[in-house]
Amino acid sequence: MNEDYYAVDGYGSGSSSASADSTTAFPFLEMGTSFIIGLAIGYFFKKFFKILLLILGLGIVVLFVLESKGTIHVDDKMIESGVSSGVDSFNGLVTMVKDRLSNMKLSSGASAVAGFFAGIKFG
Repeated sequence: MNEDYYAVDGYGSGSSSASADSTTAFPFLEMGTSFIIGLAIGYFFKKFFKILLLILGLGIVVLFVLESKGTIHVDDKMIESGVSSGVDSFNGLVTMVKDRLSNMKLSSGASAVAGFFAGIKFG
């Protein structure tokens, strides 16, 4: 059988089909790994926020029911400060993700972003 038959056979077979200046013998594996990691992060990100929104929604309903019965008094300023601190935390998370993705190589960063959006779509 001919050694040059397979598309990826330069790793350890003595063939000169692999480029000498490449850092890895299989660069597509690096791109695929970034896609899989981005897919997992996007999937769990969407699942986490669905559960978080469900819990927050149920908590708000319970607060309104208890306030309407006169059991507790809800301070609107405290709710506003809690929401604003949550928004600030989310903005910090977005900034951290942007910084992480900007430090990646173009191929792995682009595939990680594509995987993230695929994870969001399938999650």
